[in-house]
Amino acid sequence: MATKKLKYCPICSHELTQREEGGRLRPACDNCGYVHYVNPVPGVGLLIEKDGGLVLIKRGHPPHKDEWTLPSGFVEADESAEEAAIREAEEETGLVVEIIELAAINSFPEGPPVSGIMIFYRMRPVGGELKAGDDAVDAKVFMPDEMPLLPFRTHREMAAEWLDKFVPIVGQESDTSATPDFHIRLAKENDLDEVMALLGLIPQNRNLTESDWRAIEMRFREAATVQVFVAESLRTGVIMGCITLSVVRALTEGMGLINDMAVLPTYQRQGVGAQLLEAVMRRASELNLRSVWVNEQRANDQARAFYAALGFSKGGILKLKIR
Repeated sequence: MATKKLKYCPICSHELTQREEGGRLRPACDNCGYVHYVNPVPGVGLLIEKDGGLVLIKRGHPPHKDEWTLPSGFVEADESAEEAAIREAEEETGLVVEIIELAAINSFPEGPPVSGIMIFYRMRPVGGELKAGDDAVDAKVFMPDEMPLLPFRTHREMAAEWLDKFVPIVGQESDTSATPDFHIRLAKENDLDEVMALLGLIPQNRNLTESDWRAIEMRFREAATVQVFVAESLRTGVIMGCITLSVVRALTEGMGLINDMAVLPTYQRQGVGAQLLEAVMRRASELNLRSVWVNEQRANDQARAFYAALGFSKGGILKLKIR
């Protein structure tokens, strides 16, 4: 998920070094002074409402070849986001559309393949004919009760939000309560892709190598001492968040470690994290664990305050860093 590093200066071709700029180490040129900033790429995602459902396209190329997604694409340098959305709609679905409204803005710092910002628009057809084009191999309308699980995290969040908020507008009944209905359960093998996407939201995980991610997948499938809990939307089936409890058994006592917890941005501050932690505490009690630790170094200030409010105390653990 890491982006490819620039080695030579694009201005004068000298080899780049590292220099602190704006509080971060960045590639910089000692010869001409150029500093390379890695900024997110803007993209657009399209919620084309047709016949009471959403238009999805089947991708013709990796990543996620032959899977259904929202029509989407990157914004060209000489066009606005709105122009890009209308262009991508016609290129990928054959439909001439108009924008109803800006639906949401999300980001994908985890890739793939690069960090980006996704701007979603609600749209309706005003002409054209539904047919796959550009890099899509199929296009069709999916009703709310037949929506597939979309492979891109930002697309999954947007589709779930559309079902929760926008379906009543296009003639379907929905519970528009501000707090989504969800339940906590142990992760299943087919939850792997969504859990991996959630782990990619944790800043410390964004520089993991492909080998690291393969090892995570193996531990998810095989490690008996690692238990992953997920929060699943009862209405949309989207995995809204996850938490990992690792069980450590010494001769005299058992302990638990929480090293990974993530909640999709759309569902943050809605009680999902608290319910995930409660599930871990119940499991720790069932396993007769003496204490539960939290790796504070993998939490931001908001998460640390959240842990403190739930009774986690600071300090008390000595750590030797191996790598």
